[in-house]
Amino acid sequence: MIAGVATLLLSGCGAGPEGGSGPATIDYWLWDAAQQPQYQACADAFHKANPQYTVKITQYGWDDYWNTLTTAFVSGTAPDVFTSHLSRYPDLASQGQLLPITDLVTRDKVDLSMYQDGLADLWVTKDGQRYGLPKDFDTVAVIYNTDKLKEAGIKPEEMSELTWNPQDGGTYEKVIARLTVDQNGKRGDEPGFDKNHVATYGLGLNTSGAGFGQTEWSMYTMSNGWQYADQNPWPSRFNYADPKFKETVTWLTSLIDKGYVPSMDIISSGVGQIDTYGAGKYAMVTEGSWNTKTYWALKGVKSALAPTPIGPTGKRASLFNGLADNISAGTDNPDAAWAWVKFLASPACQQDIVAKQAVVFPAIKSATAEAEKAFADAGIDVKPFTMHVKDGTTHLAPISDHWADITAIMTETMDSILSFKSDVNALDPANTKINALFG
Repeated sequence: MIAGVATLLLSGCGAGPEGGSGPATIDYWLWDAAQQPQYQACADAFHKANPQYTVKITQYGWDDYWNTLTTAFVSGTAPDVFTSHLSRYPDLASQGQLLPITDLVTRDKVDLSMYQDGLADLWVTKDGQRYGLPKDFDTVAVIYNTDKLKEAGIKPEEMSELTWNPQDGGTYEKVIARLTVDQNGKRGDEPGFDKNHVATYGLGLNTSGAGFGQTEWSMYTMSNGWQYADQNPWPSRFNYADPKFKETVTWLTSLIDKGYVPSMDIISSGVGQIDTYGAGKYAMVTEGSWNTKTYWALKGVKSALAPTPIGPTGKRASLFNGLADNISAGTDNPDAAWAWVKFLASPACQQDIVAKQAVVFPAIKSATAEAEKAFADAGIDVKPFTMHVKDGTTHLAPISDHWADITAIMTETMDSILSFKSDVNALDPANTKINALFG
């Protein structure tokens, strides 16, 4: 039945926007307030090129976004188009909530090779249907407080060649220890350091990372030779019980125990990582490129970027994630919705507008240099983010069925381990539960 509905919707697209469809208002949702202005600019340019279409943008915060969207699908009031996430769209597609765009991409000869390698493939389900076109990409780097680095006697050039291993943490852990300061002014690598009364943690932590760990631990596990699953996308077996994952998590918990990284109680206190860093309580953090400008906007803090550390594999690592826009299967305006999605994924939006705003990196390859220049003009050298693409040290974000269940299991497990309520062997039954989801 779902396939039949999709077919009817696609057949209703007719000749598409170029064929002169009637006027329509496109309801478009996104979650990132920082990105709303740039997509409003895209909407204005789109309307100018297609006067019959008007885009109405609605922005929600991340948590409210998905809850509101779920309710909207149930009530039949979902937006025509919405920004989607790789961890969410497989479930929505399997429920028949999304309009496949496979035939439209073919019909309009959209050049998928213009996007960063691998990104377009992530938006195709196991049955070969495409649901999105890449709009941006993100990687992970280290953001550090330049004043705190200077006070610790660490030179910026040292930050560019840090190494990491799960046994002693390498030069990376030495820097983390040095940047950690207790309330008496003792550093983490000095005698008398009081780990129970820390004023500044050397490394902040956002959450336990659940089963994704994009900005929390993925850069360590993958540079240690670990992979999430047997294949990606659409794995059938996950590897959370793998010794390489366990030893990495053991190392991360050791940093908490040593007082270099905040405890789960502090992390879950309700004050986010960005604000805590801004208050001077974290000397450095591992962060996604999408938050860069937010850190630079913090008052009273000067920041700089460094690449993620080189791991036992001899390479750095970063998850390679990216967003796309999905069309609701129940849209009343499939012509208009597709025209808008295609525009969002085009150079006219990504290269001419988004790249110049210095907020995110557009998915189109040729726009990366434009974005780097825009960030540089804003005083930010983003090479620690983009070097992963150039050096081939990216790893595609996991795309899987049952991701909501995996997240629930791994949130409970990782929270427990990093809270010292369970040891690392709790990953064994968790991994068994996860793999049982796949039969």
